[in-house]
Amino acid sequence: MTKMAAFKLLSSVLMLLLLQSGVFCARRFRGGRNPQPRRAPPPPPPPPPTYRAGDRGEAAESFPLDFTAVEENMDNFMTQVKNLAQSLYPCSAQKLDHDMKLNFLENTSVTCNDGSSAGYYLKESRGSRRWLIFLEGGWYCFTKENCDSRYETMRRLMSSSKWPQTKTGTGILSPLPEENPHWWNANMVFVPYCSSDVWSGATVKTEQRGYAFMGSLIIQEVVKDLLNKGLDNAKVLLLAGSSAGGTGVLLNVDRVAELLERLGHTGIQVRGLSDSGWFLDNKQYDCTECVDAVSCAPTETIKRGIKYWGGVVPEKCKQTHEGEEWNCFFGYRVFPSIKSPVFVVQWLFDEAQLTVDNIQLTGQPVQEGQWRYIQNLGIELRNTLKDVPAMFAPACLSHEVITRNYWIDVQVKGTSLPRALHCWDRSLHENRNNKAPPKGCPVHLIDSCPWPHCNPTCPTIRDQFTGQEMTVIQFLMHMGFDVQKMAQQQGMDPNKLLGMLSSGS
Repeated sequence: MTKMAAFKLLSSVLMLLLLQSGVFCARRFRGGRNPQPRRAPPPPPPPPPTYRAGDRGEAAESFPLDFTAVEENMDNFMTQVKNLAQSLYPCSAQKLDHDMKLNFLENTSVTCNDGSSAGYYLKESRGSRRWLIFLEGGWYCFTKENCDSRYETMRRLMSSSKWPQTKTGTGILSPLPEENPHWWNANMVFVPYCSSDVWSGATVKTEQRGYAFMGSLIIQEVVKDLLNKGLDNAKVLLLAGSSAGGTGVLLNVDRVAELLERLGHTGIQVRGLSDSGWFLDNKQYDCTECVDAVSCAPTETIKRGIKYWGGVVPEKCKQTHEGEEWNCFFGYRVFPSIKSPVFVVQWLFDEAQLTVDNIQLTGQPVQEGQWRYIQNLGIELRNTLKDVPAMFAPACLSHEVITRNYWIDVQVKGTSLPRALHCWDRSLHENRNNKAPPKGCPVHLIDSCPWPHCNPTCPTIRDQFTGQEMTVIQFLMHMGFDVQKMAQQQGMDPNKLLGMLSSGS
């Protein structure tokens, strides 16, 4: 066999091996839907002697391929080719690293509540020009007294002193394609919530206040730091968040876009994804004394908080609600002022909203007045979302979804949330290129059924006392659901309605 023939053979075999390695890798990481429980990846074995370092400065090793006497030494030749394929293929099991790693901000003057360093977790995806920055949620505090209490009971939400060195992403932060079909290979950033201010504050720690509130500044500094880690070459930056982090997205997405533009990075497309942060400034079902974030009416906590935090809101919204800037913390009020594209994810029966509205869903079945209040909440949320172009609103009783590993299973009108987000990406791309939006790819998805968990793809409900799973009919009966009355309202036979509920229709 001539040397040229050997080279051709090498090329063919190497391509075959690379393809086989790719198939193996895909099989290894696609697996079944929603693997439970999630296991941390095993520690990587020592790298094989076939690895050749790239631009990281590691010691470089290479393979001397011996083409002499190939016909007499085919087994040895194939061993060399296999070693080379393993060294080149980036999805080799030895090279995988699922975890995001902790980085503290370079600007040490921007801190958590207690003055400890703020930071973020990062998992780079070399070659990808898509970045996802996720803002964690976790309620808030708005007086010295309830911040002191929060510091004693939930210190990790006010201090970085005990943050772990690594964090494994789930849901939209997962590196596994079967759990995160469209964003698994993006650069992932998780920003821990340690400012207790709905990501709005810009106030240093003082003796009188006792705490720093720098949520808005933390986001700005994270973006600046990431520019030195590859964000400067990004095509798309998705600012996402859940709960208080979802509200933080609405408050900060335009500020991030303006920061990048000011620093000369005009080619980065900034978008927002707000999950479970679209709260209503409605009247509580049962008014109680305002002691903490859970017992106070939503408007009262924000009115007090924005002063205590030195909260910053979008400029246009501030002008619209001058003197009453607290309005800008409520999605339907701030949304019209946002310039960046934003996708809103919101359960129609949000547990956190019901909590601040003083609807307790444990213990005795809810009363008729509470049941009406819950149904009206779904109607109110639907009305505030009707003019949002891109949204996903299932009729479920839950809170937060995009970082749950079941996020791919929930559907509205036959479309899953990852699919809806992919359609949104495509529509934005087509819009930038003056093309018509893709057909059969919906982005405005809202349930029309009238009660909690009437959508059969809602997350599983568990009895909070026994931990046992509840069927939809068990849950609705616990909620005080009157089958006869509801069937009459819907113009249906009660037995037919019971059958539909039992089957999850």
